[in-house]
Amino acid sequence: MLERLQKIIARAGITSRRKAEELILQGRVTVNGRVVKELGSKADAERDHLKVDGKLIHPKQPQAYLMLNKPRGFVTTLSDPERRPTVLDLLKGVKHRVFPVGRLDYETEGLLLLTNDGDLAHALMHPSYEVSKTYLAKVKGVLTDEQIKKLERGVPLADRKTAPCTIRKIQKTQENSWVEVTLHEGKKRQVRRMLESTGHPVLKLKRIRYAFLELAGLLPGQYRYLTPQEVKRLKTLASQSSRAVS
Repeated sequence: MLERLQKIIARAGITSRRKAEELILQGRVTVNGRVVKELGSKADAERDHLKVDGKLIHPKQPQAYLMLNKPRGFVTTLSDPERRPTVLDLLKGVKHRVFPVGRLDYETEGLLLLTNDGDLAHALMHPSYEVSKTYLAKVKGVLTDEQIKKLERGVPLADRKTAPCTIRKIQKTQENSWVEVTLHEGKKRQVRRMLESTGHPVLKLKRIRYAFLELAGLLPGQYRYLTPQEVKRLKTLASQSSRAVS
């Protein structure tokens, strides 16, 4: 059966569909020995020989779903040109090839999903599906009620305005304070940029919740496999979100 190359690559656990599209455009994918750079290209995973960076891919493999408590100082990529440690370095004992669902920046801690289920990853990362993500942020100074209301309504960042979010005060000291931020989009360094726009830069940031999933006792650097019930709930959530935006 003919399928788009990016879908086959994602299902093989190489990377997400979005990243697979980048690999194709970069000329790093071949089908039966021929370099393919067109995003609309299709292949038959059962009959054709597909390679990424010269390595034959195997589309059929058991699907794996993990939750990692990412520490600071790790990049959320499969490899890093600066040779910094990646989140894959923390997955000792994981036999399946998995990739991150979205990303947390180098300094950000907390809940990160990893899988080789390209279809689910694509749905969870799609901005239209509005999967909620909650962060605990330590900021310099104390946000006023008016600043919080402004952030919750959405603030302009570069050439776009952020979507509405929810912010809750947690704790404060004389110099710093903690707030809980829940949003449904995931632009690059969004929480940091939002809070910096109010004059309260982030000193520490940790994602504590992804949809209904919570870290629940995982120490920094530890991971666990999602339960079948959790996987089912994620797929149901992705399916419901897909119908809502279709």
